[in-house]
Amino acid sequence: MRSHWLIGLIFAAGLNAPAAAAGLKLLQIPADAAGPAITVAAWYPSADAPSAVTFGPFTVSAAKDGAITGQGLPLVILSHGRGGSFVGHHDTAEHLADAGFVVAALNHPGDTTLDKSRIGDFSIYFQRPLDVKRVIDYMTGASPLAAAIDPNRIGLYGFSRGGYTGLVAIGANPDFAAAMPLCEGRTDKVCDRIRAREFPSQPLTHDRRIKAAAIADPLSVFFTADSFAGVTIPVQLWASETGGDGVEPATIEAVDGWLKTPHSFKKVAHAQHFSFFAVCPGTIADHEPTICKDAPGFDRAEFHHRLNDELTAFFRAHL
Repeated sequence: MRSHWLIGLIFAAGLNAPAAAAGLKLLQIPADAAGPAITVAAWYPSADAPSAVTFGPFTVSAAKDGAITGQGLPLVILSHGRGGSFVGHHDTAEHLADAGFVVAALNHPGDTTLDKSRIGDFSIYFQRPLDVKRVIDYMTGASPLAAAIDPNRIGLYGFSRGGYTGLVAIGANPDFAAAMPLCEGRTDKVCDRIRAREFPSQPLTHDRRIKAAAIADPLSVFFTADSFAGVTIPVQLWASETGGDGVEPATIEAVDGWLKTPHSFKKVAHAQHFSFFAVCPGTIADHEPTICKDAPGFDRAEFHHRLNDELTAFFRAHL
C-alpha cells in the first residue's frame, strides 16, 4: 500500500463540522532500548470549552490540554495505515472520547507521512506491534492521563497496516512465506526478503492487556488458518466491498473464517479501502480522488456516523 500526503492532513476534514468537545493532548513517548520516540495524540472526555488548535496549516476545535473528566476510563489504542498519521481517524477518536473513552492515536515511527524511513522495511511488521505495547505502557504509566485510565479496560482499533498491527498485538502469528505468490514479478525489499526467507529474528509482540479489538480492512496477506489460534478476545472485523491499495476483500473474508474467537464481520457495501478515512474537504478531494472519492451513491459521512456508533457500542460492550 502506498503513502499519500493527504493522510498527514486529513485532520482538516473536521473544519466544517461542529466543534467536538473532546480534550486533546499531544504526548511524546521517549526513545528507549525498545525503540524510537513515539508521538501520540490523546483524545479524552473533557468539560472544558474547545478552542482553535493549529496543526500546520490547519485549525481544528478541541479542548487543548483540557482537564480530563472521569475516573476508571477505558483506553483505546488507534493504529493508522501505511504512511498515515494519528489524524487520519480523528472523527472516530473524537466520537469515542465524547462517549467516555481515552483514545491514544499514535504515529508509528518510520511509517508516517513525515517519516518514511522504515516504510518499506520488513522490520516495520515487527516494530508496529511493539509500538502498541509501548503506548499502552506509557498511557497506563508515565502519561499525565494515567490516573484516570483503568488498565484493565484496554481496546484497539486498527486500519489497513494498522489492522495487521492490531491482529498481531492481540495474538495472531503471521506466516510471511504465505505472501510468496504475491511477490512474483516484484522487486521491493519486502518481497526480496520473503523470497530469500530472511525474516527478522526478533519475536512478534503480543499484548494480553488488550481486551477487545476492532479491525478495519486489514492487510491480511501474511495470515493463514493457523495464524489465529492465539486470538481469544472479542473482535469486530470490518471490510470494504471493493478493497484497494493492496488490500483484497477475499483475504479479509478468509480472516473472518479463520477467527475462532467470538467476533462479528461487517462488509460495507459499495465502500472502497479509504472509505474508512474521515470525510475529505473539497480542496483535498480534488487532489486525491483515490483516497477521497467513493462510488456513486456511497455517502462517507453517513457511513462514518454508523461506523463510529458501532465501534463505540462494541467497545462499551467489551471493555
